[in-house]
Amino acid sequence: MYTIDWFPGVQIHESKDLVHWQLITHPLDTVTLLDMKGNVDSGGIWAPDLSYADGKFWLVYTDVKVTNGAFKDCVNYLTTSESIYGPWSDPIRLNGVGFDSSLFHDDDGKKYIVQMEWDHREYHHPFYGIKCTEYSVEEERLLPETGKIIWRGTDVKLTEGPHLYKIFGKYYLFCAEGGTTYAHQEVVARADSIYGEYEFQGETFLTAFESPDNPLQKCGHGALVDTPEGEWYFAHLTGRPWHHETESIHDPRGWCTLGRETAIQKVKWTEDKWPLIVGGKQGSIEVEAPKNITLHPYDPNYLIKDDFEEAHLNIHFNTLRVPFTEKIGRISNSHLVLRGGGSLTNLHDTSLVARRWQSFELEAETRLAYYPTTFQQMAGLTNFYNSQHWSMIQITWNELNGRVIEVTENNQGVLTSYLKEQAIKVPKDVEYVYFKTKVKTSSYYYAYSFDGKEWIDIPVTLDAKILSDDYVNQTNGGFFTGAFVGMANVDYSGYDLEAKFDYFVYEEK
Repeated sequence: MYTIDWFPGVQIHESKDLVHWQLITHPLDTVTLLDMKGNVDSGGIWAPDLSYADGKFWLVYTDVKVTNGAFKDCVNYLTTSESIYGPWSDPIRLNGVGFDSSLFHDDDGKKYIVQMEWDHREYHHPFYGIKCTEYSVEEERLLPETGKIIWRGTDVKLTEGPHLYKIFGKYYLFCAEGGTTYAHQEVVARADSIYGEYEFQGETFLTAFESPDNPLQKCGHGALVDTPEGEWYFAHLTGRPWHHETESIHDPRGWCTLGRETAIQKVKWTEDKWPLIVGGKQGSIEVEAPKNITLHPYDPNYLIKDDFEEAHLNIHFNTLRVPFTEKIGRISNSHLVLRGGGSLTNLHDTSLVARRWQSFELEAETRLAYYPTTFQQMAGLTNFYNSQHWSMIQITWNELNGRVIEVTENNQGVLTSYLKEQAIKVPKDVEYVYFKTKVKTSSYYYAYSFDGKEWIDIPVTLDAKILSDDYVNQTNGGFFTGAFVGMANVDYSGYDLEAKFDYFVYEEK
């Protein structure tokens, strides 16, 4: 699973039945494998591809450095490992032709990278086509002289996310089109040889564009898998939008605060060997499980309450762009101690530890000890999308009352302080302040406590759409991650004031 500008890079989930899934590892966990410092919002890891051949796993991934404007500067890498848990080899730099690269292992032993090719020329469509290039295992490099555009896509354009398969003696090319918004779709073409000519299926394989009432939207961009029993499934990106009561369900199409999610559909084959989605090309919420399987339910493996007893962050926590090191903080005496870093708009130096929203309704809670002496110091609980879209309940300082509680929101880069002169004074005898956030699908709010028993809601209701892919897409070229919730410490005065977080609670409702 893509992780965009969050570190460590790439989430790998495991299932033994295609029903229950568990996050088990992040392969890109060193700066050698992934260096994203200074990456723009929603740059970083786009559409990784994992395959298994020749006794090892092959992971191809893209680090995108530019998201807005005429260019999409990116670098594609390859790393391998005999175990899904690593260690992973030092990355091989492949090229920068375009993003969404995947590796195809042909049955004659040859290997090929297929990827979209980017065209910056303003008189061309930027999605130039799908390029296929042979990869030399011996030389550990692509052979650019073998590169060829094998398919231009349909008139919907924005052709990307290619995956190549050899089935029934033919080469099947699955591609996403329409962009990753509500026009998103998946199409299929096939050929007798790897370089084509490719024949289009004639109709869209998967899309919800024509089904605005379908609970799954933005369907497309996926991968095909077959089971030992010979059944076929297609795992793909999707979004589950919600609407305000005052809004039409069709326009706007909705707000996806959980970002791009993954769904799986059952696939059948026609007599002339074209794939179809069982239940309709719009995709279904409920899908028939594989036959003759034994269910293997997993422990959800996240701690509802993390008391920071381990020496490392739990698997669901992420940091922005760079790994969790002493520069950001440390775990000490059952506390997460965050060093004061740059503001939450900073692309180089941010002390933020967070995890994804994975439910429309959730609560998160923490308590912290923090003693700021300037308004340039603030630490607390944040709901975060990117540097321009976030909110935070924080302990900070003002001239009137010293240590105070404030709620701030950054919306399209414009900061609002909601309490101002009414910021809540923290009593001098209080060491720890408790913070909580409650998310209720379309809105959320913050609460505080000085003893952990009596909670007081801050009378500020925040619109959750501001933390959605769709809202961010109005002003920003990267809009893929969905919302996160976590702990942050800002000290842009440069004195590195530390904040001590005693625990973190994440609970889905």
